[in-house]
Amino acid sequence: TQSTWGPLNGLLRFLLQKSNLFIIMHFFSFFKTLVGKPIIVELKNDIVLRGTLHSIDQYLNIKLTNMEVVDAKKYPHLLAVNNCFIRGSVVRYIHLPADAVDTQLLQDAARRAHRQPEANK
Repeated sequence: TQSTWGPLNGLLRFLLQKSNLFIIMHFFSFFKTLVGKPIIVELKNDIVLRGTLHSIDQYLNIKLTNMEVVDAKKYPHLLAVNNCFIRGSVVRYIHLPADAVDTQLLQDAARRAHRQPEANK
């Protein structure tokens, strides 16, 4: 499947490196628009899960429905799991469907967020 992670890699890395609550809330608001869409979540322990985003909270904790593990042979114990809750701190990457992302809107929000700290100087 086509993923927008490649083109957005630098932008998302910038957003993730900022510890500013303002930026986290923009990120949270962006992910709220993806509820009901299919996503792929790569965890820090190398497990990759595919499912439908059911919900996400301000800590970027994720609830997936219709979940399946991408490498079923490596993780057979996860085959019976249909829904899961993922703590935000264990997520390495989230791969998004290309048609679900308005890249221009996301880039504009990142620019505004980047300019805001400069305005407070």
